[in-house]
Amino acid sequence: MNLLVTIRIALRALRKNKMRAGLTILGVVIGIAAVTAMVSIGQSASSLVQGQFESLGTNILVIFSASHRHGPVHHGQGSIRSLTAGDSEAIADECPAVLATSPIVGTGGQVIYGNTNWRPREMVGVGTDYLIVGNWTLRHGGFFTERDISSSSKVCVIGQTLVAKLFQTTNPLNETIRISNIPFRIIGILEPKGANIVGEDQDNIIMMPHTTVAKRLRRTSFDTVDVILVSARAVDRMPDAQREVRQLLCERHHVAPGQPADFEVQDMTEIADILGVITGTMTLLLSSIAGISLVVGGVGIMNIMLVSVTERTREIGIRMAVGARGGDILRQFLIESILLAMIGGLVGFGLGVAASAGITAVINSLMKSVEWPTVISIPAAVLAIVFSSAVGIAFGFYPAWRASKLDPIEALRYE
Repeated sequence: MNLLVTIRIALRALRKNKMRAGLTILGVVIGIAAVTAMVSIGQSASSLVQGQFESLGTNILVIFSASHRHGPVHHGQGSIRSLTAGDSEAIADECPAVLATSPIVGTGGQVIYGNTNWRPREMVGVGTDYLIVGNWTLRHGGFFTERDISSSSKVCVIGQTLVAKLFQTTNPLNETIRISNIPFRIIGILEPKGANIVGEDQDNIIMMPHTTVAKRLRRTSFDTVDVILVSARAVDRMPDAQREVRQLLCERHHVAPGQPADFEVQDMTEIADILGVITGTMTLLLSSIAGISLVVGGVGIMNIMLVSVTERTREIGIRMAVGARGGDILRQFLIESILLAMIGGLVGFGLGVAASAGITAVINSLMKSVEWPTVISIPAAVLAIVFSSAVGIAFGFYPAWRASKLDPIEALRYE
């Protein structure tokens, strides 16, 4: 029997029982929709995590001072203050795999402009290459120069949140603000970044030369810094950059072979990879749970096809009597089963896409600070069709095989 003729007969048989066919594919529709929605939401979460880490900076290594232990008391990471601005300069000059570096010196306090004051989430002293390392761009003005660093100039660069809170309609460039009663001139305004992955406002920031923060705000003459940020030249150069940084700092800090270093180097891509594994595992787990309904849908297809074989026993006998072979009958019922599953897969994929878009919209409405992307996976669409077809074959084979093994004479006698 011609394949096109077989498909036409199968479609005609399904049209005769539209309600039953619709109820039959309901389990497949729900299963495919649930799997599609879970995969899309999982990929949206992975995309969000990746975007957030990219916004932190490109190919970043974070260097901390090591933790310090005094007897049984562990003082925590960065407690021994071993890093210096000179270390940052040396890394930039002597490590070929490193693109740029910046020392970081943190502080806190109120920023005052006229009669208005605001407490930024971040008040940091940075180096001249911080915009490269931190993946920032300027909207207006300029950034710090080597002269600003060496002279501890009272200049600053502010984020968009400070512009909104302190200046409203006033142009902030070259305006003077006060921090701890020290006047600072605004020389630059950052482009907005929005919230990070935990909802913190990245634009609520003010940057100053690291020497200014150390000498004028912290009132210390030491050259130590809290953290050094290092940007590798490319993602594939990260291992080289990490090795070069460790080797150089061990030499500068006189760390003997086999002795614990007084610094720690953390790779941001490793953290991103860990979060990616977590989101991927959760997506797989939720998709596996949702996939159980596919099995239920497949059982439903098997039951209905068995009923269909029983109802159409006389029709099968007539077909065999006029020359149809067992293989033709097997193919006919198997195609019906596959068509049911494929239709369910297509409808389920459409509902899954709509559900993922709706869930993403709800998340964005509840979490104003973070914009969840809507990710529609083409591989998920292909997988939905292939998997639903496999369900049709797996659960439709037995009824089709049973129909093909009917005795023509007994089938013709069936009432």
